[in-house]
Amino acid sequence: MARRLPPSLPRRRSSASLLALSYAGLVVYASLYPFSPWQWPPGLTGLALLQLPWPRYHGSFDIQANLLGYLPLGLLILAASVRSGLRLRAGLLLALLMPALLSYVLEGLQYFLPGRVPSAMDWSLNTLGAALGGLLGLALHAVGGLTRWHGMRERWFIPQSAGALALLAIWPMGLLFPPPVPLGLGQVLPRLQAGLGQLLADTPWAVHRVAEVMPAHAALPPGLEALVTALGLLTPCLLALSVARPGARRLVLVLAAVGAGVLATGLSTALNFGPQHAWAWLTPGSVAGLLVGSLIALLMCMASRRAAAAWGLLATTALIALVSEAPTDPYLAQSLAAWELGRFIHFYGLAQWLGWLWPSFVLAWLLAMLTQRA
Repeated sequence: MARRLPPSLPRRRSSASLLALSYAGLVVYASLYPFSPWQWPPGLTGLALLQLPWPRYHGSFDIQANLLGYLPLGLLILAASVRSGLRLRAGLLLALLMPALLSYVLEGLQYFLPGRVPSAMDWSLNTLGAALGGLLGLALHAVGGLTRWHGMRERWFIPQSAGALALLAIWPMGLLFPPPVPLGLGQVLPRLQAGLGQLLADTPWAVHRVAEVMPAHAALPPGLEALVTALGLLTPCLLALSVARPGARRLVLVLAAVGAGVLATGLSTALNFGPQHAWAWLTPGSVAGLLVGSLIALLMCMASRRAAAAWGLLATTALIALVSEAPTDPYLAQSLAAWELGRFIHFYGLAQWLGWLWPSFVLAWLLAMLTQRA
């Protein structure tokens, strides 16, 4: 139980650490959304804020969500601890205490948000879920699961791959909020336009003048839709190839990315429009884009990692530029209005933000990789 990683294994940045931080950000978002209006809770003193009340009513979904929601966090913290060389006991303790402290702070902050309700039961379930995650990680380590992952990563990827692997892991989550074009993540420029309009409100450059400079977009023609879909598929494929070692495993990575993109988009469509419409997004334009993107990605398997990173930088930039010209689907907006806010909107809103910002994170990572010394 007190073993460390073998001394021969180099200490490298772990993708589990980045995934744990990303998942902790998801937990913070889901716990404090909509982040307003902040106000002091009436009738509560400082000491009362340290006590979490036990709820009078609770549903089965709340119990399951609070229990299972923190399980991945405990698992990732233990994996990151083991990967960094900490003893198993220390890693298990961190996997229990860090999520418990995070949950307690977030539950206390919910006192200041009228739309949220702090709960001692939620904190207990969160802590129990994190403990179960830590024990699951301990069981995986006992059967060699974490060691096998480390060995597979050493065989498949270069040492400086932690950031890329974390981005690849969260890519399907960004697809859960349906983009305007299949696989077309990165529609952040219209949001910047809306923010600019709010910033310039009640000024000579008010929102109506911003709209004159940035008019509403018409629907994309089929050819441009296919191009955006192809670029949306190429971006994660080239990101994976930029950190993959040579060999046939590169083909496996490309095929895995294609499968993950198709399945995540199908799941997203089923959640919004019903299971019977899960594959309605496979239009002639999107199918053509998938085929073209897959073919180019397979050809890029023969290129060097640096070439894959350079072409990935170009593809991601083009994706952000083109997808910003796509309009918002009115049927999707109508479907979103029917979502059950109390259960899904917090995680669903985070998926929307991931879809907006994920290509920008890829741009930053690829640019940093290309500019660093060989």
